[in-house]
Amino acid sequence: MRRRLRGLPRPNWRIRTRLAALHAVLFVACGGVLLLVQYIAVNRILGDHSSVVTSVPAPAATDAVPAQPILPSYPADGPSMAATTQAVALARFVDFKSVVLDALVGQSLVTLGVLTVLAAALGWWTAGRSLARLHTVTAAARHISERNLDDRLALVGPSDEIKELGDTFDAMLGRLDRAFAANRRFAANASHELRTPLAVQRTALEIPLAQGRVPDDLKPSVVRALRATARSERLVGSLLLLAKGQQGPESYQDVDLADLTAEAIDTYHAQAAAAGIVLTRDLGPAPTSGDPVLLEHVAANLIQNAVRHNRPEPGPEGRGLIRVTTAATPGRGAELRVANSGAVIAAADVEALFEPFHRGDAARLAGSGDTTGSGLGLSIVRAVVDSHGGTVEAEARGEGGLTVVVRLPGAADD
Repeated sequence: MRRRLRGLPRPNWRIRTRLAALHAVLFVACGGVLLLVQYIAVNRILGDHSSVVTSVPAPAATDAVPAQPILPSYPADGPSMAATTQAVALARFVDFKSVVLDALVGQSLVTLGVLTVLAAALGWWTAGRSLARLHTVTAAARHISERNLDDRLALVGPSDEIKELGDTFDAMLGRLDRAFAANRRFAANASHELRTPLAVQRTALEIPLAQGRVPDDLKPSVVRALRATARSERLVGSLLLLAKGQQGPESYQDVDLADLTAEAIDTYHAQAAAAGIVLTRDLGPAPTSGDPVLLEHVAANLIQNAVRHNRPEPGPEGRGLIRVTTAATPGRGAELRVANSGAVIAAADVEALFEPFHRGDAARLAGSGDTTGSGLGLSIVRAVVDSHGGTVEAEARGEGGLTVVVRLPGAADD
């Protein structure tokens, strides 16, 4: 029985509702105890006075004699008449006692019901006033977490539990801000320390190869080393971009997602045309706010993936397709949608595409076996969009390929 009860769903009440309900339940419990005490007290008081009723003497005979026929007189039984009178009086008292107790219980229950409703309303009002500052803390914390960790709650008012919570949250934000600042410094230092040796290595290989000072039997090895160096440079750049995207923007600027997307399309338009891919655009205004460099990487990575992992659609034309649209959706902010043709992807494999270094022909965007990518493109997109307070959704197209939708808060929502 206990296991069954534990499995029952619990009501998803808000704190204010639970406090008001608890206030009403406690009031009913206290009122019930008070009613029980009153009932017992009144019952005892009336019981103590029952002896007074039973001790009332029999009514005395009056001198007035009603006109009636003269009947034979019989000796009256005095004690029997007194007992009968006392029994009648006691019965009337018992009825009176029952009426009094019933009236007491009925009126008390009605009064208790009315006061319970008032107690619940009062509990709702007082809980709302008590939780108002907590709602302020929640809204401020959400805004800070989505926008700028340099801000603080800085609550004012009485030194109560809510102010203590706000001060604790401010201290936690301070520690997080210091940790993120250390990560940003590490990312900047790592960028210099990792890219410089790779650039030196690439130069050391390119110069003798360009000057023709590499023997013919070593040229294939040098070319492979150059390709590996270039791939390492791209991987280091992607890792640093992923780390920066996870940290979030240092400052927010008003930008139009359509302009950033147009620049990304211009970058990869020639590559798409060379691969026989038809790239269409419908770029409506999509104002938002954030780091322009990071948001441009979002559009660039989506279009680059759509070009790189593309396949011709079935049909006589047999050409790859990419459709890019931007728009401002009422109530949902700025939206960027990129749809591309490609291999058929199982719905269960779509979420795995956002995992870092996710590879494999069965789960990639196109499954073409292209190994030039780092496997971080969609991971970077999700990291940047999450740090800007947006969402990323991907859906496998029935005819093959993928549709990725990015939604970011509108500029008016900041």
